[in-house]
Amino acid sequence: MTTTTVPDSPTTGWRTTGVADPAPADLERIDAWWRAANYLSVGQIYLLDNPLLREPLTADHVKPRLLGHWGTTPGLNFLYAHLNRAIKEREQQTVYVTGPGHGGPGLVASAYLDGTYSEVYSDITQDTEGVKRLFRQFSFPGGIPSHVAPETPGSIHEGGELGYALSHAYGAAFDNPDLLVAAVVGDGEAETGPLATSWHSNKFLNPAQDGVVLPILHLNGYKIANPTVLARISQQELNDLMVGYGHKPYFFDGGYDESESPLDTHRRFATLLDEVLDEIAAIKARAAQGDLTRPAWPMIVFRTPKGWSGPAEIDGKKTTGSWRAHQVPLANARDTDEHLKVLETWLRSYRPEELFDDEGHVLADVAALAPEGALRMSANPHANGGLLLKDLRLPDFRDYAVDVPVPGGSTSEAPRVLGQWLTDVIRLNPDNFRIFGPDETASNRLQAVYEVTDKQWNAEYIGPEVDEHMARAGRVMEMLSEHQVQGWLEGYLLTGRHGLLTSYEAFIHIVDSMFNQHAKWLKVTNHIPWRRPIASLNYLLSSHVWRQDHNGFSHQDPGFVDHVVNKKAEIVRVYLPPDANTLLSTYDHCLRSRQYVNVVVAGKQPAPNFLDMPTAIEHCTRGLGIWEWAGTEVSGEKPDVVLGCAGDVPTLEVLAAADILRQELPGLKVRVVNVVDLMRLQDAKEHPHGLTDSEFDGLFTPDRPVVFAYHGYPWLIHRLTYRRTGHVNWHVRGYKEEGTTTTPFDMVMLNDLDRYHLVIDVIDRVPSLGTAQAGLRQRMQDARLRARAWTREHGDDIPEVRDWVWPDAQDQSDEGQVAATLDTGGDNE
Repeated sequence: MTTTTVPDSPTTGWRTTGVADPAPADLERIDAWWRAANYLSVGQIYLLDNPLLREPLTADHVKPRLLGHWGTTPGLNFLYAHLNRAIKEREQQTVYVTGPGHGGPGLVASAYLDGTYSEVYSDITQDTEGVKRLFRQFSFPGGIPSHVAPETPGSIHEGGELGYALSHAYGAAFDNPDLLVAAVVGDGEAETGPLATSWHSNKFLNPAQDGVVLPILHLNGYKIANPTVLARISQQELNDLMVGYGHKPYFFDGGYDESESPLDTHRRFATLLDEVLDEIAAIKARAAQGDLTRPAWPMIVFRTPKGWSGPAEIDGKKTTGSWRAHQVPLANARDTDEHLKVLETWLRSYRPEELFDDEGHVLADVAALAPEGALRMSANPHANGGLLLKDLRLPDFRDYAVDVPVPGGSTSEAPRVLGQWLTDVIRLNPDNFRIFGPDETASNRLQAVYEVTDKQWNAEYIGPEVDEHMARAGRVMEMLSEHQVQGWLEGYLLTGRHGLLTSYEAFIHIVDSMFNQHAKWLKVTNHIPWRRPIASLNYLLSSHVWRQDHNGFSHQDPGFVDHVVNKKAEIVRVYLPPDANTLLSTYDHCLRSRQYVNVVVAGKQPAPNFLDMPTAIEHCTRGLGIWEWAGTEVSGEKPDVVLGCAGDVPTLEVLAAADILRQELPGLKVRVVNVVDLMRLQDAKEHPHGLTDSEFDGLFTPDRPVVFAYHGYPWLIHRLTYRRTGHVNWHVRGYKEEGTTTTPFDMVMLNDLDRYHLVIDVIDRVPSLGTAQAGLRQRMQDARLRARAWTREHGDDIPEVRDWVWPDAQDQSDEGQVAATLDTGGDNE
């Protein structure tokens, strides 16, 4: 493989060429490209040798295992060829997003034809041997996947999991005013919930500051084994559907009229494409003059037979134009001479001798259809976003610190503090940073950003008296679909920008599978030299499991973290900052990072602040550490017990338990360890942030009981620490699927995470306590009963819990109250 340098930016487009019949030479060139791409696509699926059919095909020339998908590929190749002509004529920056990612061989073929593939993979040369290697590697051990994977130049969207083509396309278009994103939507994909919703993304596109998405609905009629819904409704009904979504549909049928010559088919589509692109150029011109009225953006309904140009029948059964063309229509090409003949006839129908010279080079006239340099869709720098990525200008987060005179000495809503910092992040980065979320930016306490920006909204606008903080252009993107905002953010990041997604913790699960795909993309691109690192995908999960006072059990699920840590350690990071200053320090780190998925969980309710900013920075840099001020251990001696915590509410309960132990058992040596970076608990051999065994034992001891309070499901902590020497001594408390609409403390009691239960756990696990402290244990049980009864009678938490603060903060408060009393008395005198 070879690496690439940053290409020159391609020139701007949005030119109007006028609709006229294309020149015959152009039509011939388009058809030759299409045939060449189809030939290379079929060859990738089937051929191991004899790549250009210089001799009769034999069984030995065919791969033993036939994998891949043919059905959607010829349509994708057709569209690619026509876009090449338009891009070249208009010098139009274009990215090609293919929802039917199963058309992988087609995108590889076109990248080979325009030369990009050989530039980034120097062993895939532009000759017969190179074609052979191109074919051999496809869906072959040690080769490349069958989808439009990260290995495919020009791809920002693998498409193996269907539903996200349009959301990725719109994410790519935001803040790219000169970019056209041609987004091919498969008609099977169009049946998914995310895709059906993403047609509404056109209500969030600003025609002046953003690029343009051209949706192309590829209506080829079939999925794996069934017809598609949109192919079995009338054209009028489909037209009405797309008009209802806010589009102006253009319809094209190709491949059904056997009397029409290929060149006439190409002429019709070239004329239609020119009309569509001229209409887009006119919209952009009006927007440049200040007309930001939401247009009816053009889209194309592209209806062709499934497996177009393939064998009409195989074994007497209809193939082209049916579901049988979806994957490998000739699944046993080696088994009989008849099947081998069908394959050879199919390949020769593309007339490869007219497309490649004797040495296997693509003929210059065929290759000339492609634009040059970075205007090639396979080489456009937006499809390798790290080439365009610029560091964010980040304000000094220390300037936004909350005052913490003593631990627990102030109270904040941590995300609200973060929102003040993000306000200036937006101010300093007005065109490459956005906040995405499902109608929850203000709910999650980030509303300070509305001091400098609005929510982008290009549908009907009533006015500021109702539509607060909404405008035709803004840096906040809200749509009540986690799928859409996740897809928008992914497209935005993949094309070289920065952002974050904020969501309620329980419902971020909606994008579990999308997270999977993005994490896999990052993992693969880490090992592709020509792919440049992109900005990390950053989550801020608030409204978390422990504070759903009015929503209840349906909103209580901290399991996204469990899902995330299944992915490769080189990709995932999980942070649980306990207060406002640690959240600021954590998020500054996240927005500076590359090639990660950062998950940050932070409650939005008022909560005590424990660390001043210098201490918070040190703590976050370590990722975890002993809070000496909270414990009672004696220097130079082992603690009797370790109280560990990760998460804001668990930290609060651990500190309250430590306070009780300090009062009730003053001779007990207690160590308190707080964890911000969850992956520090894992072995250093398993995760880059992990602790060595000696570091881990130094903090948690190899032989003392550890009572650990965790934000989420307790078994994750056991999973991360099971190899440690002292794991048998670990007892973890966390969420165990007990919840309802109740008070904050009753919620932790339901899951045995409360301070009283943590004290009981210490008594039960420190050998020197046991029966000697049966009385204290009983008082803790009684305290739980009193707290439960109080909530049932008063609808609030018992005052000793509700009003509890760390003793140092209470002392400070008492001193302040005395001073205030003295001052008042003096004034009266």
